[in-house]
Amino acid sequence: MMKILVVEDDKAINGLVCSYLRSEGYETVACYDGEEGLNAFAEGSFSMVISDIMMPKTDGFELAEGIRVTDKQVPILFMTAKDDKPSKLYAYRLGVDDYVVKPFDMDVFMLKVAALLRRAGIENSKTLTVGNLMMNAEEHTAYQDGEELSLTVREFDLLFKLLSYPKKTFTRSALMAEFWDYDSSATSRTVDVYMAKLREKTADCDGFEIVTVHGLGYKAVLK
Repeated sequence: MMKILVVEDDKAINGLVCSYLRSEGYETVACYDGEEGLNAFAEGSFSMVISDIMMPKTDGFELAEGIRVTDKQVPILFMTAKDDKPSKLYAYRLGVDDYVVKPFDMDVFMLKVAALLRRAGIENSKTLTVGNLMMNAEEHTAYQDGEELSLTVREFDLLFKLLSYPKKTFTRSALMAEFWDYDSSATSRTVDVYMAKLREKTADCDGFEIVTVHGLGYKAVLK
């Protein structure tokens, strides 16, 4: 059973979200501030984290940042009253996967949860097929119409990441942090160059396109 960590200081909202999640077959762990959430995450194994931003002791931004230090993959969904652009941009730069503004429709919310878990499952499965492209992360191989596609290790990892989370925008800074690590020579321009190469090499792939999100980064859109 998938276990989801819910971090929300409003007990009524926390209880409602947990109730809906349990009705769909998920196991839930409820925490009421970010510090408690970080401790719970460190001690348990979770398929997903759902968190508010404005909380006592440790806020949602600090929570997400702390989680991403040790886990780059677990889906993080923010549910918050903060509807301003700077908060959204900051959240995505920290590696948050989706952002829902309160008040929200619970049925739509649950669909977002399912979609994030499904995308994470694709990435964790180590294989994916999109149109005429097949990728195997364990072998680091990609085939287009049965013929091997020549990709460097970094190009493969970037493409696999984008296709594992279709429609999700990855900021240049987040991609640099994950795929260039501490390479001091890498810049946002480096990411742009790699994306241009990927577009060229996958020009004949019929199932997706790599889209530039101006002011943020890149995402894969399925056709």
